[in-house]
Amino acid sequence: MIILRLLFILILPYFLGSVATAVWTGKIFHGIDVREHGSGNAGATNVIRVLGWKTGVPVLLVDVLKGWIAAMLPVFFNLAGHDTAQLTNYQIIAGIAAVLGHIFPVFAGFRGGKGVATIFGVLLAIHPLVTLSCLGIFLFVFLISGYVSLSSMSAGVAFPVFLLLFFDTPSVFLKLFSVLVAAGIIITHRKNIKRLLKGEESKLFKKKK
Repeated sequence: MIILRLLFILILPYFLGSVATAVWTGKIFHGIDVREHGSGNAGATNVIRVLGWKTGVPVLLVDVLKGWIAAMLPVFFNLAGHDTAQLTNYQIIAGIAAVLGHIFPVFAGFRGGKGVATIFGVLLAIHPLVTLSCLGIFLFVFLISGYVSLSSMSAGVAFPVFLLLFFDTPSVFLKLFSVLVAAGIIITHRKNIKRLLKGEESKLFKKKK
């Protein structure tokens, strides 16, 4: 039983997260490795910049879906009672495994993306109301600034704030995880923060001259 639980909350989610959507799409349909272009990141934002929206949007959706499916595996296989802290904890562990797979994909030389889209999918599966509220923050900041990085960090920081102040959860682990998510997103965007402070960060939409 323990082996089966490990399979569904660690092993399968990690390999699911390792599906290198951005890398494979770039190589198969465009003959390039997106990690060698643009920001050098194997994420949907860089794919949109380098290869355009028609390629980037499907990559984004698949990356979100990876996280959602991974976090739902404990639910699909009834590893714990519905709406219990134990089930939520299993979902968090599965989600972390998927995000690690996305960041360090075994199928792409352990060079992946920052995991924001996959984290979004994980959180959407675990607590939809908080996650959709954070999506609103993302869109609001993005429409004002045009920076995906700033929008992602704002949404990430908003998650623990919304969860702790306006919503509730039986899982103490989720409360801790929400803070770790916010910190993790800030840490993985260190270079973006430096570029933002220097005024060198690229906007997703460039103004036409």
